[in-house]
Amino acid sequence: MNFLADESVDFPIILHLRERGYDVLAVAEKFPSKDDEYVLETASQADRILLTSDKDFGELVYRLKKVSAGVILLRVEELYPNEKAELLLKVIEERSAELPKSFTVIKKEMVRIRRI
Repeated sequence: MNFLADESVDFPIILHLRERGYDVLAVAEKFPSKDDEYVLETASQADRILLTSDKDFGELVYRLKKVSAGVILLRVEELYPNEKAELLLKVIEERSAELPKSFTVIKKEMVRIRRI
């Protein structure tokens, strides 16, 4: 499974995923300061699930009907980056078949996956 991490994602999360063998392209490394539409389109064209903490992607996907390979929205501001990474990894490992072509919201006590 391949990911594109938006600039809103803590860099330790990106490193943690890479250490576990996941292919994670980071916006901050490849094309910093690009707008959300560009980021979503790039993820979709590369068939990468977008990792973000930015709620604006929900509007792009649902209201504006932008194409997406999948989005994971991390809503866990209260956790430390290593805790966020562990929670994300748990969801990826347990629910990987559901993540492509879905909008996934991860909170500390809840995961919601909705097909796009």
